[in-house]
Amino acid sequence: MKKKILIVIANYYADISLGLLNSAKKDLPKNFYVKIIKVPGVFEIPVTISKNLKKFDAFIALGCVIRGQTPHFDFISMSSTNAIMNLSINSKKPIGNGIITCLNMKQARDRKMKGSEAAKAVMSILSQ
Repeated sequence: MKKKILIVIANYYADISLGLLNSAKKDLPKNFYVKIIKVPGVFEIPVTISKNLKKFDAFIALGCVIRGQTPHFDFISMSSTNAIMNLSINSKKPIGNGIITCLNMKQARDRKMKGSEAAKAVMSILSQ
């Protein structure tokens, strides 16, 4: 049976997100069904995955959070990471976390190929 993967991508930093998406897609088998849902920011990724848990075999979360002048970075980074981990454990389905957390835009640009690592992680778990 053909595996179905949902990629949920936060578009807040569109150029970074596109790099994450392109790097993730290149490491997924061509015979997989892949759907992409765009959301405004990383905070919306876990709920979107949760709404689609029964429809897909695996998930890839992609986005970028850049530290600013307030603690918002810490809250968003920690809550989205914890929610993704809890969803994965409770559903027993792999969720590749390709949400990059950076101190500045230069770091984000340098790391926009990290979507590949999230895709590889999902493939590893699916093959178990």
